[in-house]
Amino acid sequence: MSAHKALGGRIFTLPFMILGIIAAIGIYYMAQRFILGMGTVANINGGFPWGIWVVFDVVIGTGLACGGYALAFTVYLFNKGQYHPLVRPALLASLLGYALGGFGAIFDMGRWWQFYNIVLPGNWNFNSAMLEVGLCVALYILVLIIEFAPVYLEKIGAKGLLKSLNKVMFFFIALGVLLPTMHQSSLGSLLIAMGYKVDPLWQSLQFQPLLAVISALVMGYSIVIFEASLSNVSFGGKSETPLLSVLAKVAIGLLVAFVVIRMIILMIQGKFGLIFAGDFSSLMFMLEMALFIIPLFILASPARRQNGGKLLIAAVSMLFSGALYRFNAFLFTFDPGPGYSYFPSASEIMVTLGIIAIEIMAYLVVVKTLPVLHSSEQA
Repeated sequence: MSAHKALGGRIFTLPFMILGIIAAIGIYYMAQRFILGMGTVANINGGFPWGIWVVFDVVIGTGLACGGYALAFTVYLFNKGQYHPLVRPALLASLLGYALGGFGAIFDMGRWWQFYNIVLPGNWNFNSAMLEVGLCVALYILVLIIEFAPVYLEKIGAKGLLKSLNKVMFFFIALGVLLPTMHQSSLGSLLIAMGYKVDPLWQSLQFQPLLAVISALVMGYSIVIFEASLSNVSFGGKSETPLLSVLAKVAIGLLVAFVVIRMIILMIQGKFGLIFAGDFSSLMFMLEMALFIIPLFILASPARRQNGGKLLIAAVSMLFSGALYRFNAFLFTFDPGPGYSYFPSASEIMVTLGIIAIEIMAYLVVVKTLPVLHSSEQA
């Protein structure tokens, strides 16, 4: 008998319908963008060639979707099999996050109908960090589909195919670790390529790929803790707090590594004084660091790690810390030069909210119809 089962219950609840309205508004503006052009819905310009769609949906969205990546390290590389109850929900969130993030990137393409060029080797620019990001994200979505396939095969009772897939799953799990590492580090390389346009407090040069990977893992572990805690509150059943408390220890190491590396880099590069400049950048930096440090104080105590509410607060702080780090570096403190400014239009915001609503709706449908949640979590 499977250790997982579908949640069941009504799909078209009031919250689901509200999300549907937000999604419908977002889809309306998506259609407007594709039919009438980007200029009809977006405020991006020559100085800000990408806006909230790329920064949130791709740069931040893929970080938030790193739960499967983080658990791949924990479960498969470190042989921590007790975390298997958390794997399927994390894989589902990763699949939805990456798929919608990849789709969201198409919104920002001027000639979106030529997106297929990314799979044509003759058109590749091997000096482009964006090429690696695009290829790795596309391949990782396929890997996530394969990793999540046992859920559907189990549902339809395809035992033979499921057994055959499990025999080669180790290969896709390895790719599931390699590909996110590659494209998350390449997002850091993008900041190097942008040079002086990136604020000095976020321009760490050769350390950008490392910081990008660490921040992705921080966000990945935090989304696993957040998702498990929220599922327990929303759907009831046995709490996974004992598992999450041990997982939180890994997050502590990542948080410490990120903060220490960041501070050492600033001191080596002679930028430490910029933290206290009192301008917008310094204030955003302090807020960002506070969000990284707050979870350390919460998770440092074994007693607080055993408290589900405290774990949830720490997870939310980690989510915001990683998101703000990327928002600051790629958008908030970005300096394209004089004469340019950017603030997302209402339609850009609604497209982003629509994507988020679609992702949540898809998650609810899948967990209610497929064996995703561990049976011990059910009421």
